[in-house]
Amino acid sequence: MSKAISQVPLAVNEPVNSYEPGSPEVKSLIDTYKKMWAEKVEIPMIINGKEVKTDNKVQLQSPQDHTHDFGFYYQGGMQHVDDAINAALAAKEAWNELGWEQRAAIFLKAADLLAGPYRDVINAATMIGQSKNVHQAEIDSACEFIDFLRFNVEFMTEMYAEQPVSDNGIWNRVEYRPLEGFCFAVTPFNFTAISGNLPTCMAMLGNVVVWKPSDKQVYSAKVIMDVLIEAGLPAGVINMIFTDGKETAEKVLAHRDFAGLHFTGSTKVFQGMWKMIGDNIHNYRTYPRIVGETGGKDFVIAHPSANVEAVATALVRGAFEYQGQKCSAASRAYVPKSLWADVKKVMEAQMSTIKIGSPEDTSNFVNAVIDKNSFEKCKGYIDRANASGEATVAIGGKYDDAKGWFVHPTVIETTNPQYESMVEEIFGPILSVFVYEDQDWKETLKLVDSSSPYSLTGSVFSQDRYAIAEAYKALENASGNFYINDKPTGAVVGQQPFGGGRASGTNDKAGSKMNLLRWTSVRSVKETFVSPKNYKYPYLG
Repeated sequence: MSKAISQVPLAVNEPVNSYEPGSPEVKSLIDTYKKMWAEKVEIPMIINGKEVKTDNKVQLQSPQDHTHDFGFYYQGGMQHVDDAINAALAAKEAWNELGWEQRAAIFLKAADLLAGPYRDVINAATMIGQSKNVHQAEIDSACEFIDFLRFNVEFMTEMYAEQPVSDNGIWNRVEYRPLEGFCFAVTPFNFTAISGNLPTCMAMLGNVVVWKPSDKQVYSAKVIMDVLIEAGLPAGVINMIFTDGKETAEKVLAHRDFAGLHFTGSTKVFQGMWKMIGDNIHNYRTYPRIVGETGGKDFVIAHPSANVEAVATALVRGAFEYQGQKCSAASRAYVPKSLWADVKKVMEAQMSTIKIGSPEDTSNFVNAVIDKNSFEKCKGYIDRANASGEATVAIGGKYDDAKGWFVHPTVIETTNPQYESMVEEIFGPILSVFVYEDQDWKETLKLVDSSSPYSLTGSVFSQDRYAIAEAYKALENASGNFYINDKPTGAVVGQQPFGGGRASGTNDKAGSKMNLLRWTSVRSVKETFVSPKNYKYPYLG
């Protein structure tokens, strides 16, 4: 295997466009948004490199204007799942035999296409289909996806270069083979970058993939496939299908050649798929790899020594950016009684300036939640808090579905640390706060650790190093990503490998070499140059 490591471009994080008012980049993006908004897009499945259309057309509606029809996608059936599996398996041999440098070149080209001619397109598709403002779209669908592609190439070359030591007379080496069979990628609506990373990181290592994106993310998924095809991805390596989730899982996970699941989505769905895999374990050619990142009930705990403005800003950004629809979003906060009045005052002042509406208006900080189900769920939490005797809506609490699925940033204050919104995953712009007595710091750390089955992200705010160290130890299993004096969101590829444990997933750390290792099957090779000619060892005399 060739290892021209020095020839691989060094990965650096893609610079983020600021999109300041009046700047050329914001004008270009909004012009693209308006053009794409006015079009009627037609989105086929891609199986074996070909567009696949059906008689079942599903209308696309934008979360910020559910009356606006901007096109449709073609819904497939179980025959299309079979076709995608067969296409992947048929492509496997040629893709496996292609040198890693050739595979790497495809994904590096895709990164450059995204950084250049496709940047506005993929950002605009994310804004229209997933209701992200210009900044959230930029850091996700452009920058993070570009970073995944470039850093994964670098991680791959580093991994391939790692070889065992060899003793005198022998040569030891390891071969990083792809998994035997095909892989299944199931991706969510909330991050275009995740949707792109899950299938591509497996394919980069020589695997072939059946990819099922969320039906709420098909517009930006189409752009991803357009980019990969233009970058030279061979037919059949990644096959994109729009099919029923449960039926698709049942068919894929029962297949003898199923070799790996790369999943981001709900805990319930992931657990159900894991059970299906267990039920089919005797059918497989090889034990499948299972990698999943699911939910979160992410926390912020402030120590009495914390800076008020820093805590308030972290809560506003961490809880309400992208309408709280990040797996890492701040959802529960524990604030000492001595600070809460001041923290609340700063939050009220900041939240009073937040504008809410369509991403087309770049001054809007908050946009729409993804669909009616999400809107109704958020509305229910707000209504029940208003009627509760142990909770109150302290800030916000408005909602409006007349045109789009708009839920205003809301802070629920509760006297019960086990109140529903303190312990249940909401996935919306709702933050719940429990105010604790200052002297109960140690007990509150235990409360943070024990109040949720999830363990994805969390933050501690303190100016007392002893308190930070105490929280660091007490909460070591409460989150896979731990932030000190910062919001619990915004992990950057190559900087903060992302993933959590407990009910939040397998903690295989997207954005790092650790994740890529899961998609290889390593073969150890020992070659002896001068072979023994007699069975006797020296101790036998």
